Order: sequence, then C-alpha cells, then structure tokens
Amino acid sequence: MHHELRPTDVGIGLGSHDLGVATYTTELYQQGYFPRIVFTGANAPTTVERFPRGEAAHYREHALELGVPDDAILVEPEARNTGDNITLSRQLLDARGIDAKSITLISRPYQQRRAYATCKKHWPEVDVIWVSRPLPLDEYIETIGDVDRVINMLVGDMQRITLYAKQGFQYRKTSPNGY
Repeated sequence: MHHELRPTDVGIGLGSHDLGVATYTTELYQQGYFPRIVFTGANAPTTVERFPRGEAAHYREHALELGVPDDAILVEPEARNTGDNITLSRQLLDARGIDAKSITLISRPYQQRRAYATCKKHWPEVDVIWVSRPLPLDEYIETIGDVDRVINMLVGDMQRITLYAKQGFQYRKTSPNGY
C-alpha cells in the first residue's frame, strides 16, 4: 500500500500464522509510532497447531519477550476473520475508553490491500495507515519457511479481494488510484 509511517493513537497487529507481524508491531511501538498495541486473533486451521492459545495471546507473549510493557498491550482473542479483527478491536478500545482517531494496522504483506478495504468498510471514520514488514517476497518466504503455504495464502487473499467486496464485507474500489 506504500503508506508512510507516522504516529497514530494505536497499533493493531492482525493475528495470523506469521509471528513477524508481532515482531514488526513491537518494533514500531519501540520506535514511538504509537503508545498502545492491540493484538487481535483467535485461531484458524492454519494457526491452531502453532499458536494453541490463540494468535493474539502468542503475539502478546512475543512482544513481552521483546520488551514491550504489559500495560501497553491489549488482547482481543475472539476474531476469526479480518472483519472481526477490525470490529472487535474497535469494541475493545471503546470498552477501555480509548478514543482512537488514528490507527496503524500491521499485517502480512499480501494482506494489506484487502484488510485496508475491510477497515474502511467497518471503521470508516478512523484515520488508518497500513504497514507490514518491508521484505522482498523471497525473504518473506524464507522467514515463513514454507513456500507452498505462502503461495496458498497469497492466492486465497487475492480471491477474497474480489469475493468479499461483492459480499459487502469490505469497501469496493471506486477509483483507479486506490480505495
């Protein structure tokens, strides 16, 4: 998406099979881009063996190991899809009295465009920037360690961009320059 990093109210790390999302969220927190982190995600068939207590719980533990203070992390453990990630994170922040006017969403590289469109549909008033670890594809595949998994996830994500817009789960592209 080529969004420029800048300070926001909250960083939201979307759960997945990629622990690098938690690592990058932690790095951005430590660089002062946001004062609070929300890790969001339950489990999917692709993550239940790797993260048996849920994606968000494991992301939190990883961030703590990397030096993020516990009081800077909120965990949303119920989300089972990107729409849930957005709406349940928003509800968690609202329940804690945190009025997030701007957010940084952190995801896998190939998830950016679809997740951005989902956020614009479910939380249109928030100022959102989307980022992922800046890695070339071959290096990303190396960090995951499974080329078939990455290819399958890429293809699945591309299919969802079209299908989910048609089903109303995400914002539809209305201009040639983006969402």
